[in-house]
Amino acid sequence: MGAYEELMAFQRETEALAQVAGRLSWDQETMMPRGAADQRSDERAAMEAVLHQRRTDPRIGEWLEASAEAAQDPVAKAQLRHIRRSHERSVRVPERLASEIARMVSRCHVIWAEARADDDFAAFAPALKEIIALRQEEGAALAAGGDVYDALLDDYEPGAKAADLEAMFGALRPRLVALREAVLAQPQPQGLNGAFDEAGQMKLARLLAKTFGYDMKRGRVDKAVHPFSSGSGDDVRITTRTVALEPFNCFYSTIHEVGHASYEQNINPAYRLTPLGAGVSMGVHESQSRIYENQIGRSRAFTGWLYGQMRDTFGDFGIADEDGFYAAVNQVRNGYIRTEADELQYNLHVLLRFDLERALISGDLLVDDLETAWNDRFLADFGFAVDKPSDGVLQDVHWSAGLFGYFPTYSLGNVYAGCLYKALRAAVPALDDQLAQGDTSGATGWLKESLQQHGGLFTPREVIERASGAAPSEAPLLDYLEEKFSGLYGL
Repeated sequence: MGAYEELMAFQRETEALAQVAGRLSWDQETMMPRGAADQRSDERAAMEAVLHQRRTDPRIGEWLEASAEAAQDPVAKAQLRHIRRSHERSVRVPERLASEIARMVSRCHVIWAEARADDDFAAFAPALKEIIALRQEEGAALAAGGDVYDALLDDYEPGAKAADLEAMFGALRPRLVALREAVLAQPQPQGLNGAFDEAGQMKLARLLAKTFGYDMKRGRVDKAVHPFSSGSGDDVRITTRTVALEPFNCFYSTIHEVGHASYEQNINPAYRLTPLGAGVSMGVHESQSRIYENQIGRSRAFTGWLYGQMRDTFGDFGIADEDGFYAAVNQVRNGYIRTEADELQYNLHVLLRFDLERALISGDLLVDDLETAWNDRFLADFGFAVDKPSDGVLQDVHWSAGLFGYFPTYSLGNVYAGCLYKALRAAVPALDDQLAQGDTSGATGWLKESLQQHGGLFTPREVIERASGAAPSEAPLLDYLEEKFSGLYGL
């Protein structure tokens, strides 16, 4: 067995163990007894210690050096690129720190969930301080004298720089704010009437998952406080949530997570349990969830089909026709919650978090001042005050999970989705006719062929450019939003 073959065999075992570690996290969110939190934190810390030891194994460096000349085909080169990057980053982080982060994240998540339920930010603040201190230490080790936040961002969007994202987001903000103000000045469409039972919501959620191509033989749909997707290859699981008076929350959370899950399920099977066998970045991942949820799932054509499914499931819910339903699905209204925000306002929620977390990591903003800073920024951006911490600084799971650098990938994913949708419409002229029949295969098939099958073969920017035919730009997203909402609201 040559060096490359030995390296890949070792790597496949590491990837398999990482999947097991991910399953521990999935279980904690869905099935784990509440009283098991402390034990689970030890279990996750132990798994992280094992993974860190494998990722820093000195043999990896030797195998990489010995494989460089022999492994010349594009797939092998890409595998080596990912392994080299992971190894170089891992050796900079002490095992003690990696294990402590895993342990603290598990504990912190439980503290956050209880503080959120009690609307008590002060109860969460001490744990958040510990998480930030650990991430600052990790970022400093990874940055090696460079920008600490960029080093953390690189975990989720390799090659991205906060300054570049700041410029892109700066171009987004003025047109989004102007469009939002114009839309909110118009009369709002009629909403849904009545309550929608959980069983009916979950039945339709599973139908939607299958409609968008989610393979239930290799996945499952469960409930969680915060919807998410987990796993890769032949075991990709999603969660959703139900709210009796807001069924769209369930349906579009499901479609969103199916976008993530389908990306993982559709990667070339030859890449399974290798670095190429997962989505290449969180920005690219988010492009899939958002284009499934918004450009496809909230389109006039697809909502016409969904209207019929909802009538069949729930009977009359107060909306007379498909046009009214399309308007209700895409209603723009004031709200506190990022995950429930309409696609026009969603990015404003993300930009708020991006700016605040950069300030937290740099030390320019202290945790003791975070709730006030959040509330002040929210009032400035949205024009009304936060009513309670669970609608404000405590609403998201990300900081309790230590995911600093993750938030900006949501808006980057929206930008990518705008680029992809422009190319999709050109490539599939009959798209609207298909979606009106509840047939998403033209759209999802194009995305699988153009992007999803490649997994980590290309860099994030390369895979978007190859699929869309152009460099990433915020312009297609803004053009799409302005055309859609101007038409909906008669602007």
